[in-house]
Amino acid sequence: MPEYRIRFVILAVVVVLSALSSASAGTWRLEKGRDLKAVSADGEDKFLVAVAEAKKFVNTGQTKAARKAYDVIKKDFPEIAGPDFDLFIKAEIYYCKVKFTKAVRNYNKLLTEYPKSGFREAALDRQFAIATAYLAGKKKTLLGFIKIKGYAEGIRIMEKITDRVGLDTQMGIKASVAVAENYEQRKKFNEAFLKWWEISLEWEMGPVGRDALLGMARCKYAVYNKPPEYKRTFYDASSLSSAKSYYGRFKLLYPKDAKEIGIDEILSEIDEQLAYKQLSIGRYYQKTGNRQPANLYYDMVVNDWPGSKAAQEAKELLANK
Repeated sequence: MPEYRIRFVILAVVVVLSALSSASAGTWRLEKGRDLKAVSADGEDKFLVAVAEAKKFVNTGQTKAARKAYDVIKKDFPEIAGPDFDLFIKAEIYYCKVKFTKAVRNYNKLLTEYPKSGFREAALDRQFAIATAYLAGKKKTLLGFIKIKGYAEGIRIMEKITDRVGLDTQMGIKASVAVAENYEQRKKFNEAFLKWWEISLEWEMGPVGRDALLGMARCKYAVYNKPPEYKRTFYDASSLSSAKSYYGRFKLLYPKDAKEIGIDEILSEIDEQLAYKQLSIGRYYQKTGNRQPANLYYDMVVNDWPGSKAAQEAKELLANK
């Protein structure tokens, strides 16, 4: 086969493998509106059909059929055979058996030893799919019999993907956002904040930058508002101040989005909480007999948050001194 045709085949397999890695079984189309089975039967199109068929077997757990299909591809298209393809097939068979740990290990080996392989994108797509499954709660087996949620493994895989492709790529940002969102869903707000912050350093503007800024604000706000509610006044108010700053910046940069989300209401609530935090400190000093510092805090509440409910209470406390 001429060199230009070999290059075409390699490019075609990347497109098909990448598309089918995340496709559900039964969706076997090269592109929108074009069924693979309807493609003409010359060499390259036969190759695409063969690859699609192999992927179908992998995605539906038909190990023997998948192995046989890949053996046929190697036999019929020797120009694309090689150690990188062998590693990819090995990983695919493990994926087919739902042995994700071994599958990831072999995808990693392919990506490390053959960084320019034509199967690189397909391997990354598979790793992304595995990581997504773990982040969704799929369990991982330890020591052969202990089953735990695979969140940590999913995060590890996503982080490795970002390291390989860079945070400035679409796959890199998708992997990083998936990690940030997973931390938030599990109420690990400090970890989520750090991930959103990392994203914001690379993507300062645009949709990604907007979401990262809102994510940072949301996480800082959630840190202070963790239950139980009666303990919140004992928490460090710096997270509230940070949340206010991020929400304020979001309102300045994205006023339309801020209005839809109700940022003004959130900012008002934060001010009320900040005022009540200072009021509670004043009450503490008053309770311990330190009236002067108590009055200083009451004055602060009245001056800094004049329209708050806490300010009205502070005025009453000052009037009774």
